[in-house]
Amino acid sequence: MKNNPKQVERIIPAKIPVYLEGPKPRVHELGFAFRVFREFIRAFRTLHFVGPCVTVFGSARFDQYHPHYLEAVEMGKRIAQLGFTTLTGGGPGVMEAANKGAFEAGGVSVGCNIKLPFEQKPNPYVNATITFDHFFTRKVVLVKYSYAFIILPGGFGTMDEFFETLTLVQTKSITRFPIVLFGVKYFQPLFDYMHLMANKGTISREDLSLVLLTDDFDNAMIHIEKYVRENYTVKPRKRQWWLFEKR
Repeated sequence: MKNNPKQVERIIPAKIPVYLEGPKPRVHELGFAFRVFREFIRAFRTLHFVGPCVTVFGSARFDQYHPHYLEAVEMGKRIAQLGFTTLTGGGPGVMEAANKGAFEAGGVSVGCNIKLPFEQKPNPYVNATITFDHFFTRKVVLVKYSYAFIILPGGFGTMDEFFETLTLVQTKSITRFPIVLFGVKYFQPLFDYMHLMANKGTISREDLSLVLLTDDFDNAMIHIEKYVRENYTVKPRKRQWWLFEKR
């Protein structure tokens, strides 16, 4: 009996090779560890001097006419006006829009692209970009260089990025940087479920204060600027000639 092609067709094509598939020969594991290390080093060298960042997460599936795309463009402009670098996943949709807003406003715009069958090229609105093979290395970099995080509507990937960042702040693995959920209509059910978690005792009620839910650009920017300006002094990094860092 033949399989129905409609039943086996994948919405998202499989990425080859699959690297999380159990133990492999030690030489292969060593090679994998080296490739991950090399990916981190490339990212650190590329982004070391881009300045203090605000990371914007959101769906890759919105076109340029979608309301959430237009919101992300405005968000990128606002981030540039604050003097921060806009950092995104470097792809289309919300990521492209935020980069575009920052780029067109004269701000610094950076993308951390992921190599996938359906999303391979970084968007054109970036001053600096790096393409990753692995989601986990990319997520480390998207968090490492940021002083605040803005989450616009998105799917599984966006939820993964939001909850991982929130968990890192909750557990004090990173500093308590501002996290903004932008889009009340979209995120209200999720926020309500977070309240349910607090009622059931699976999170502390104080954890709810780690997230600002808003639809207001001014409110989001004031929340971020107030926290960062009160708690951090951003100092320029010096370039070292012996590390082949261009001046």
